[in-house]
Amino acid sequence: MSWPRASTRSTAPPPSSLLGLVAREFMAQAAEVSFAGYRDSPDRFVLECFQWEEGEGPTIYQLDVLRRLPRERRLALRGPHSLGKTALAAWIVVWFALTREAMGVDWKAATTASVWRQLSLYLWPEIHKWTRRLKWDMIGRPPFREKQELLDLSLSLEHGEAFAVASDRADSIEGAHASHLLYVFDEAKAIPPATWDAAEGALASGDCYALAISTPGEPQGRFYEIHQRKPGYDDWSTRHVTLAECIAAGRVSPEWAEQRARQWGESSAVYQNRALGEFASSDEDGVIPLAWVEAANERWRALEGAGEWGDFTCVGVDVGRGGDATVLALRHGEAIRELRPYAVADTMAVTGHVAGILQAHGGEAVVDVIGVGAGVVDRLKEQGKAVRAFNASEHTDAKDRSGELGFVNKRSAAWWRLRELLDPANGHEIALPPDDLLTGDLTAPHWRDMSAGKIAVEGKEEIRKRLGRSTDSGDAVVQAFWEEAAPSYPPFRIARITRSAIMPGEDPRRAEERRKRREKIRRKVRERRAKRVTIGGREYIFR
Repeated sequence: MSWPRASTRSTAPPPSSLLGLVAREFMAQAAEVSFAGYRDSPDRFVLECFQWEEGEGPTIYQLDVLRRLPRERRLALRGPHSLGKTALAAWIVVWFALTREAMGVDWKAATTASVWRQLSLYLWPEIHKWTRRLKWDMIGRPPFREKQELLDLSLSLEHGEAFAVASDRADSIEGAHASHLLYVFDEAKAIPPATWDAAEGALASGDCYALAISTPGEPQGRFYEIHQRKPGYDDWSTRHVTLAECIAAGRVSPEWAEQRARQWGESSAVYQNRALGEFASSDEDGVIPLAWVEAANERWRALEGAGEWGDFTCVGVDVGRGGDATVLALRHGEAIRELRPYAVADTMAVTGHVAGILQAHGGEAVVDVIGVGAGVVDRLKEQGKAVRAFNASEHTDAKDRSGELGFVNKRSAAWWRLRELLDPANGHEIALPPDDLLTGDLTAPHWRDMSAGKIAVEGKEEIRKRLGRSTDSGDAVVQAFWEEAAPSYPPFRIARITRSAIMPGEDPRRAEERRKRREKIRRKVRERRAKRVTIGGREYIFR
């Protein structure tokens, strides 16, 4: 560098402003040389370049991943909920962006996830959070300029950019080319194979890295195949963070783990996935697969973000007895908006809660009529409220969707109806709140096919003996969706065919694809000579 020269006509010392300029330039160059040392040391970067409060810091397993990534280049991480996956991904994006920018090289960092909401509501807000905790004097540059360099879902600097891209846009993934490249696959268990394949093309050359993180799910898909070391994936390294490691790091409490074991059962898929970080599938004789419940949770989160609940339909009421909780499930269209548990089983108290909901929202109540529930039904009828009694042991003529199988009782028919509503092949968009207790309830019951061509779903008392608890939340939801006979073709609400509303944070292209899928379903139903009917001011069609 050529420094400004003082005038030869004067022997006076240089002005203080000039000395300040020289000092700042020297310090910047020194910081740049020092900062270059973090190029292959994301662990040191995280420890030294972020501001940590007393008692804070990365866990041992997070540091292990940070140390291994530069050396192994492709790393897939699985483990229990709450292990700190999102923070780890955010640190790696910030480290990669700043170190490659300081090197003056062409770089890109692409972040994708199984759902757009994971990027817009979790990963990128986490990236913003950690950029506010950077020690900029060590980095040797000013903080990122909001709305110019750091945007909601991207970071654009002089030599490269980090950005979010929808996992169903394989063409966008494949188009990310640079001499230095980072891919982050968040909630990787559900990212489609086409996205992984598209990334392979971009990772073919240059200084490239890939990080895949997720809680495990069903033993299928690319993320599972990587962890199983299937042929062709030996260039990936894997890391399984155990429950014991999470407890030792203070990320998970022993009490939470013990409670989930009692709640879900240690052999259940939901416990294996969420608490142990292992791949596991739902029991073959389970009524409702965990994957279907998790898909309904995602739809609930989308509705919650958009605030589009629709009109209140009914409330399912499972009245507690024998120490069980009373649970109310409030249904809006095809969504359970909320669950309200009460530690009471008194007839008048339960009646008061249900009557208040019906008074405020209209609709009807479907009440478990066995035991205390009989009094609740009688009292609601006396008050002129719309109420249906649900007797789980009662006979029913309902058939399954095929019309071939019957049920041993109404409980079996009701649980099977919810199963059919949640089945992705049947075209419904049931939305359920992401509640751990509800998830455990819905995935707990088993079923068997009786010799008389009837389906029997495990009874409450059988489940209580097996798990040590009752499925109160699950039963309330099942009752909220109960109809005496399921239609031979699932109902679809008729909506005006206009451009689909875009949910907050949703990629507009995905919203358009969602609209097209719904239109295709409606067209198929109409082709079956469907009949339109109006129920409660809403228009439905049935075959």
